[in-house]
Amino acid sequence: MKWVFKCLNADKKHQWCQSSEQLLEFFRCDPIDFLSQLVTMDETWLYRYDPETKQQSMEWRHSGSPHPKKFQVQKSAGKVLTSIFWDQDGILLIDYLPKGQTINAEYYSSLLVKLKVILKEERCRKVTKGVLFLHDNAPAHRALATQKKLAYLGFQCPYHPPYSPDLAPSDYHLFPGLKKQLKGHHFSSDAEVIAAAETWLDGQHSEFFLSGLQKLEHWAKKCIELRGKYVE
Repeated sequence: MKWVFKCLNADKKHQWCQSSEQLLEFFRCDPIDFLSQLVTMDETWLYRYDPETKQQSMEWRHSGSPHPKKFQVQKSAGKVLTSIFWDQDGILLIDYLPKGQTINAEYYSSLLVKLKVILKEERCRKVTKGVLFLHDNAPAHRALATQKKLAYLGFQCPYHPPYSPDLAPSDYHLFPGLKKQLKGHHFSSDAEVIAAAETWLDGQHSEFFLSGLQKLEHWAKKCIELRGKYVE
């Protein structure tokens, strides 16, 4: 069984295919240039304790050994919402939402301004050529104030349809590896889980990030092949 984010109707599936066609057109025109311009981001929760899956917690036993007892466990209430911005060369910006705040258009726009400053300092050629900014359609992302800020900063945004993690590099590439690294560990504080996450991210080479963006072509082709259905 595979859990999906949304039961997609015909219109939503059509939007998925349109988005995939746009991505494939970028790849057809100049894949190297496209990937060099691309910046992506997404948010995720980092938990102080995220239990292992049943598969991860399996252990070798003799055929006659008694079955180990498994207790139902839940994710820790201690968590921090993390926004990660990255490109083919690595991490650009990580933000941890302060307790008691929410990511609204104003907060998100402030992150975009920080991102532009970092790009000017560390990826000046990307800014000169033009930034292609791929993010999902969360409320703060699609808000009018955010759209105005994106236009002001000169970011061009490829269309990203609703409920489409299969077309989001963070969802299909970056976060699974990060979450696997953190699962099963008990962290005593937000600072501790943040440190563990950053250690893992810092340990990834540029090839890891490049491959994640290159996979967009495969996922887009798969989406069209399946006519907008979720990829298994």
